[in-house]
Amino acid sequence: MKNSFLFCVVLLMIGILSLISCQGKKSDAIPKKQPNIVFILADDLGYGDLGFLGQKVIETPNLDRLAAEGMFFSNHYSGATVCAPSRSALMTGLHTGHTPIRGNFEIQPEGQYPLSDTLLTLPKLFQRAGYATGAFGKWGLGFVGTEGDPNNQGFDQFFGYNCQRIAHRYYPEYLWKNKEKVFLPGNDWKQKSTYAPDIIHQESLKFLEENSHKPFFMFVPMVMPHAELAIPEGDLLDYYRNKIGDEEPHLAKKGSDYGDDPFDIPGYQSNPYPRASYAAMVALLDRQVGEIIKKLEDLGLIDNTIIIFASDNGPHVEGGNDPDYFDSNGIFRGYKRDLYEGGIKTPLIVKWPGIIKKGSTSEHISAFWDFLPTFAEIIGQEVPQTVDGISFLPTLKGESNQRTHEYLYWEFHELGGRQAIRKGDWKAVKYGVKNNPQAAMELYNLKEDPSESQNIADRYPDIAQEMTGLFNQARIPNPIFKFFE
Repeated sequence: MKNSFLFCVVLLMIGILSLISCQGKKSDAIPKKQPNIVFILADDLGYGDLGFLGQKVIETPNLDRLAAEGMFFSNHYSGATVCAPSRSALMTGLHTGHTPIRGNFEIQPEGQYPLSDTLLTLPKLFQRAGYATGAFGKWGLGFVGTEGDPNNQGFDQFFGYNCQRIAHRYYPEYLWKNKEKVFLPGNDWKQKSTYAPDIIHQESLKFLEENSHKPFFMFVPMVMPHAELAIPEGDLLDYYRNKIGDEEPHLAKKGSDYGDDPFDIPGYQSNPYPRASYAAMVALLDRQVGEIIKKLEDLGLIDNTIIIFASDNGPHVEGGNDPDYFDSNGIFRGYKRDLYEGGIKTPLIVKWPGIIKKGSTSEHISAFWDFLPTFAEIIGQEVPQTVDGISFLPTLKGESNQRTHEYLYWEFHELGGRQAIRKGDWKAVKYGVKNNPQAAMELYNLKEDPSESQNIADRYPDIAQEMTGLFNQARIPNPIFKFFE
């Protein structure tokens, strides 16, 4: 009788342990909560403008910290060398030989040529996965009510500049909240009172608060530090005026200063302290990045949020900016509108707590069109086979099975037309191709010559011939953004 009792007790304990074990296995099988995504895009920030990359004048403690807590990509490229096509490549996963928006095409009285609403874009991808989506900053891919309206491209909320022409100005008369025109107090193209980046930033923080209970994709295409050089009086401007000292003022052309009659909206104002203003604008960008991170921490979201920081192209030379003074492009040749490295090679930082090794650096060659397939893989969505991008999720996870590009391609439709291809360590560049598709090719070995100082096309005719073949196959004609056609 006693043995029977002990046997029953043993069976009961085994049953309980089995139940606990099964419950544990069931819990392990529950998929983890989808990560939030915050994508911050600077406007015209150079590779050398960040402290951890060697910047000596401008201090960027929040971005330096972001890099220390995440992964820095040392071989990352923007979608293009100017705003609209760069963003089109980012949104569509297609490089400028395939993406529909290949240049800055103005629509009057406001806006740019629109993206088609039939395309799969990043925000649509996130909407399909049940994410809340918001964009706060500069759009430039289609005016309100067109196919390219951010609300028609997958963003539940948009606040900021729809038109990149008006985004030349930091004290605009109005911004857009979805389809509503929001007038800024004290701004009338004559008086300057409300600094637009401050208002946009507050809307982005509000979005985080309102969507903290569900997965979200927040796109923050900042206007800073794009010209014009403008920042309110305050601690940042004072600090850099004292640090930089005396400097030559920038005198704008007639019609560009607020209050001029007539007034040219896409111009840039005069500035008595252009260098200090640029430095303060980058510092303000850095401060706002820090405040976004702080808000994520306060809301308890930081451990389940992927933060991406990038720039849409290289440093600009408009509005009195002096990238050579700051060494904004580092060792790289060229600026915005160039297809040399200084125009398209930009900093990329990705932080993903628990996944990415802190303080790591990757030499993986990537570009804007890689984000769409990367995000698709992260959130479990299928992506069309027609995209040019390759997911770099294996690199983020520290895995060894990362696929690589056969080549990267860019084209630029202004200044006589320009093309560039990177294949491995080789970089081919062609200028003046609109009137002469057979224009001479420059060839560089980026491993040996990252500054692109020695054109070695004559020494490597086989490589040059291979690059010629790639130029011929890399693009399809576009009826709106014509190149050779």
